[in-house]
Amino acid sequence: MHDTAPYEAETEGVVVRVRPAYLAGQSDPDEGRWVWAYQVEIENRGDQVVQLMARRWIITDATGHVETVRGPGVVGEQPVIAPGDSYSYASGCPLPTPSGTMEGAFMMTDATGRAFEAAIPAFSLDVPGGRVLN
Repeated sequence: MHDTAPYEAETEGVVVRVRPAYLAGQSDPDEGRWVWAYQVEIENRGDQVVQLMARRWIITDATGHVETVRGPGVVGEQPVIAPGDSYSYASGCPLPTPSGTMEGAFMMTDATGRAFEAAIPAFSLDVPGGRVLN
């Protein structure tokens, strides 16, 4: 999953990097199922501790169907990230089409209790050799 440059966004010193990868072995195009994994790295370049409280993903398939997924934390955790540190996790996403996009936000709080949203950059989910969504 690390052979291409990551998609990246920075909000208030929180950098979110995403690297998607198509999982051919878990996909079944004959059954209308394409699966991707994605690695997310959250780096704290700010000067205060931050905590990831919740997530919001907006998933769009090639037909334009949009699904919004919300929930507490990520992979069962609400990580605390100190200045200069980072947190990484991996997850996945099935789609009913061979391409799509994902984007969203992490709901964060800083050491003072102030809440803000750290942008998750829009990234493309495409079968290798397939078309790229604009």
